[in-house]
Amino acid sequence: MKRNTILKLLLTSSILSCGLLLLFAVFFSYYVSYKSDTYILNSKNPEISCKTGLMLGTSKFLRNGSPNPYFNFRVDAAVHLIKNKKVDFIIVSGDNKTEDYNEPKQMRKALITAGVDPKKIVMDYAGFRTLDSVIRAKEVFGQDKFIIISQKFHIERAIFIGRSHGINAYGYCANDVPIEKGYYVHIREIFARLKMFLDLYIIHKEPKFLGKKEKIEDQ
Repeated sequence: MKRNTILKLLLTSSILSCGLLLLFAVFFSYYVSYKSDTYILNSKNPEISCKTGLMLGTSKFLRNGSPNPYFNFRVDAAVHLIKNKKVDFIIVSGDNKTEDYNEPKQMRKALITAGVDPKKIVMDYAGFRTLDSVIRAKEVFGQDKFIIISQKFHIERAIFIGRSHGINAYGYCANDVPIEKGYYVHIREIFARLKMFLDLYIIHKEPKFLGKKEKIEDQ
């Protein structure tokens, strides 16, 4: 067999493999949305109350230094839940990889500025990924039922992770960014869900840190 023929076969095989992978990623993304939809609280679903809300972290600022609307909308949603007594506590879970980058600290400060009692805010500094935040809420903070606070596309993945680990996870959607401004985030989410499939069913990924259990109660 000529070298050019072998190269063509390899190229064709690679293209087909990538196409099948992309097709599976899109299919699985829709499946995650379908399975999680029942547990998202909105006008069609009856509201529930939980002891805790889990606010998933993101940076307060975008790379260009402007305010991050995803962050601000999540703060608004968390404030709504706690002020309307749908949750008693908010776990702020995110990354604090450097001294100058601390998502939980930023979220706590924003919630306090918005009028939330500091005693009602629980800090989780090891929410490096969505999987870590969700599982740590159960394994470290002892919560097997809680309301996840983020944008809808993110909540769907977090609920799927929680339900896969036997957690009664629900979601409350923060406002989203218009698709024309946030299309990249939604494209990236498809591949984040593919990575989640690998974590849950192939690698059986665990949180980077668990540590000692912490009790959530009024200080």
